[in-house]
Amino acid sequence: MDLVNHLNDRLLFAVPKKGRLHQVCLDLLTGSDIQFHRHSRLDIALVKNLPLALVFLPAADIPTFVGEGRVDLGITGRDQVAEHEAVTPPTDTTGVEEVLDLEFGRCKLQVQVPENGQITRPEELVGRNIVTSFTNLAEAYFKKLEDNGKEIVVNGEGKGRLRTTIKYIGGSVEAACALGVADGIVDLVESGETMRAAGLKAISTVIESTAILIRSKRPSDPKLVDLIASRIRGVITAQKYVLCTYNIHREKLHDACKITPGKRAPTVNALEDTVWVAVSAMVERKQIALVMDELSEVGACDVIVTKIENTR
Repeated sequence: MDLVNHLNDRLLFAVPKKGRLHQVCLDLLTGSDIQFHRHSRLDIALVKNLPLALVFLPAADIPTFVGEGRVDLGITGRDQVAEHEAVTPPTDTTGVEEVLDLEFGRCKLQVQVPENGQITRPEELVGRNIVTSFTNLAEAYFKKLEDNGKEIVVNGEGKGRLRTTIKYIGGSVEAACALGVADGIVDLVESGETMRAAGLKAISTVIESTAILIRSKRPSDPKLVDLIASRIRGVITAQKYVLCTYNIHREKLHDACKITPGKRAPTVNALEDTVWVAVSAMVERKQIALVMDELSEVGACDVIVTKIENTR
C-alpha cells in the first residue's frame, strides 16, 4: 500500500526488464544521473533524486502501457511499437509519441528461409506456414502479398487468394524450419550469426529497428518528461562524440577548422604566443583517428582527445 501511495506522486518510466536492451538501458539511466535501487524481486524501483519511478516490463508490453497512459515514458524497440500499432492504431489521445532515437539495439525484422531451399522471394511463401513472435507485423506483411497475388481456385470451391498461416512462437524461432514446423520465419536479425548458424537466409526486411524513447500523449508531468529526455539526449550525444583540443599556427587555423568544425563551431582561444591558438571541438568518436591524422598533416600539435561523460 505504501508503494502505491508513493507511485501516485511520481512520473512512471518503463524500462525493459530483460533481453538485449536491458543492460544498455541501465547504463543510460546511470549516465543520466537517475539514481535508484531495485530490489531483486520487485519490478518497480523508486528513484532517489527525482520524483520518478522505474517500472521494469517486457519490452513488448511497454508500448501498450505507454499508449494507454498507464506509464508516462518508456524505452523499447521501434519494432515493438510497430507490432503494437499493427492491431491498436494510435488516436489523438492514445498511442505513443517517439521522443528520441537512442541509436542502439539496431536490428532488422526479416523474412528468412532455409539457405539450401528453393524459395528466394517472400511471394513464394504465400499460402505456406510462417512462424514468428511478431504475428501482427507478419500478418500485415503477408496480407499485402496475398492481396497483390493472383486469384486462383482454392479447395475446388471457386476463385480466391491463398492465405498464409502465421503461427506464434515466443522463442527459438530460428529452429522452426529445421524442425518442420514452418516453411519460413519472421525474426529479428542483429549480426546475422544466429540466422546463418541455423542454416537460414534473409529474403526480405519487414522493418528496421533501434531502441527509442517513447512518451504517453497524456504525461502526468510534461516538464519532467522533457527534463528526462534532455538528460538522455545528452548521454547519447556524449557516447557519439569526444572532445578534441590542439594547438595550431594562426595561418593554418582555417584549414584546421575545416577538419574539426565541431557541432556548431570550434572554440578558439588565444595563447601567450600570439601566432598560435588553442582549438577545442567535438568530433565523432568513430572519426577521431582520421581527424588526428589530418590535423597532424596541417601542422597541429599537442593534440588531446578527452572522453565526454555528458553534454547538453
